[in-house]
Amino acid sequence: MVKSIVPPSTSTGRENSTAIPPRVLAGPGRTLPPGHIHLGVAKEIVPTLRDFSIDPDPVIQEAGLDPRLFDDGANVIPHAALGRLLTLSVARTNCPHFGLLVGRRATILSLGMVGRLMQHSETVGDAMRALVSNLSIQNRGAVPSLTLIGDTAIFTFSVYQPKAESADQISDGSIAVAVNALRALCGPDWTPTEVLLPRVGPVEQTPYRRHFRAPVRFDQESASIVFPTQDLQSRVAGADPMMRAMLEERIEHLMGAGGSQFSDDIRRLLRTRLTGNRCSADDIAHVLAMHRRTLSRRLKETGMGYRAIASEIRFEIARQLLADTHVPLAQIAVALGYSEASAFTRAFRRWSGQTPTAWRDGTHQG
Repeated sequence: MVKSIVPPSTSTGRENSTAIPPRVLAGPGRTLPPGHIHLGVAKEIVPTLRDFSIDPDPVIQEAGLDPRLFDDGANVIPHAALGRLLTLSVARTNCPHFGLLVGRRATILSLGMVGRLMQHSETVGDAMRALVSNLSIQNRGAVPSLTLIGDTAIFTFSVYQPKAESADQISDGSIAVAVNALRALCGPDWTPTEVLLPRVGPVEQTPYRRHFRAPVRFDQESASIVFPTQDLQSRVAGADPMMRAMLEERIEHLMGAGGSQFSDDIRRLLRTRLTGNRCSADDIAHVLAMHRRTLSRRLKETGMGYRAIASEIRFEIARQLLADTHVPLAQIAVALGYSEASAFTRAFRRWSGQTPTAWRDGTHQG
């Protein structure tokens, strides 16, 4: 069972599914520290606040950031600061779809070097695989994945940093810019089959329908774009093979530079696989082409074991779904691989000191 979200409208069996995971290097790691992102898409928060006649500088400062950082999308900020800034922005504007407005303004070039590589990929499928494989050079707070199930492709974007604020706003913005990127590759008239969002449906849904031009389903387990697999075969107009080779070389250099953050690699990989049954330590070791004992040793060197990391990610997924959606507890339990809701309740009580119901009620009251 792959358990990337498969929309009920698809009848294809999971046995025919193929998941394209993010690339994880077992060797020397990254230049971008775990829990940090290049501003990129988030740079659009500034003009979006100005659209509401709000001076962005005090809001940015209240989030603990220097407003001058937003002059350059290549600047790096903590992912947690982005969440705080979005929480403040929603409060200041009283706009529950603020994240959507931010993502709507962004373009494929907001994805930095990865976006440029997408523009010069041979096919749309190559471009989406480039995004999944390489986004970690831009973003170490969330992770994309691409799952193919028969004639259906599902692109998913998942926040994995613990205790992330405004995960729903981050998801809205990320899916919005992903649709913009696909339109840049496929043509401006491209539309998905449907869009899935892990958030309570807002009273006003017109902005979502206007941007996505497709059915939008809220209260879902993931932030996903569903579209025909055949779209991946489309050739990208204007792609330059020489530019593509240069960008790939540059990205490979970035991927191989800096210090290793192996435990964060495992977090990213688990976030795309925990809502399924292919996430045991043996499964992860197989993906990384290493022995199970080697995986344990590498994680021990970071001070965390596999079970501890898996529990941390399960708690984060549960926390996001309980806070941002009305997904029933039994459905969350199944999504996280528990055989029954009571087992999930016991685990959640260990993580938080509360039952899932009490935690959800407390969050909504707050």
